[in-house]
Amino acid sequence: MSEAKDRELRALQAALAAEHAAVYGYGVVGGRIADDRRADARSAHDAHRARRDALVREVKDTGADPVAAAAGYALPFQVADPAAAVRLAAELENRVAGVYSDLVRASEGARRRAAAEALREAAVRAVRWSGESVAFPGLAERAGPSSEAPSVPPV
Repeated sequence: MSEAKDRELRALQAALAAEHAAVYGYGVVGGRIADDRRADARSAHDAHRARRDALVREVKDTGADPVAAAAGYALPFQVADPAAAVRLAAELENRVAGVYSDLVRASEGARRRAAAEALREAAVRAVRWSGESVAFPGLAERAGPSSEAPSVPPV
């Protein structure tokens, strides 16, 4: 496998791992979110499940074994109330956007377009949850000292 294809497969697997984590995280969000945001949480959960399932197929199409979901994920903070659930949802979307930005950089053609669309969707959901936006969604967390995306992002 060429270096470019290997880099693309690693980015594809990282996106799949991020979607596994997001699906898990939205399970937590759904258990704590206020009734007026429950439909938003359900919609996001469904979107991440659909992206996860599509990525599983894409990884299989490359001939690789898709990365499996972890049994559980460490939350970045305690989610004890609706406000924390909203913060977690925004955090999930920001993390997913970061991983999709890596896939955009590592791919081309239809896969790159799909990754850019997933990045855009995550960025829009992050703004809806947090009420704040960034100039370059998916890149804010890459501005720090470590630019390596984890292979299975914590929730």
